[in-house]
Amino acid sequence: MRADARRNYERLLAEARTAFTERGTDASLEEIARRAGVGIGTLYRHFPHRTALMSAVFKDEVEALLARSRELLAAPQPCTALLEWLRAIVTHASTYRGLSRALMAAQSDDGSALSRCSMPMLAAGSQLLDRAQRAGVVRAGVDIGDLMQLTNAIALAVEQSPDDPELADRLLTLTLRGIRAHPADPGTTRPAGPTAPA
Repeated sequence: MRADARRNYERLLAEARTAFTERGTDASLEEIARRAGVGIGTLYRHFPHRTALMSAVFKDEVEALLARSRELLAAPQPCTALLEWLRAIVTHASTYRGLSRALMAAQSDDGSALSRCSMPMLAAGSQLLDRAQRAGVVRAGVDIGDLMQLTNAIALAVEQSPDDPELADRLLTLTLRGIRAHPADPGTTRPAGPTAPA
């Protein structure tokens, strides 16, 4: 990319990040281009559609979430580690109005830029979920795709209830109760000993 094209690209990303934070992911692309000092054609040359721009804007944050998932694989309590990562996703998605809805839609559209972005997240979540299931603290039938959709739904609820700062924790706690394994669950194998990791 030429130096001037790189500058345009970076300005567009910066303005899009500001616009998505302040006005949501449906912010005007024409306004983003105008604030970046370029024409709408230049924006579309770099980002052919809105989801491509969204994916580029959120790339660093997704990388941070992936890095956090790798750190949590070494956490002593697998279920707590999974819950902490899901909470981080809710925080990320709630920062940008409309992102959680777009992520939910991307789950059923394999060709979208956001879907390609979410695949590494699903893989990272699968590792944390598998670890918790092997420890016997999460039910064997829990699916990472369902869990991510539920997490995005929580983020959407949080986005629509800005006056309730405790909502995310309450809903995540309910989620945790729903996925926790119980000794009578089929396929549940708890580690030997008087206590199992949480």
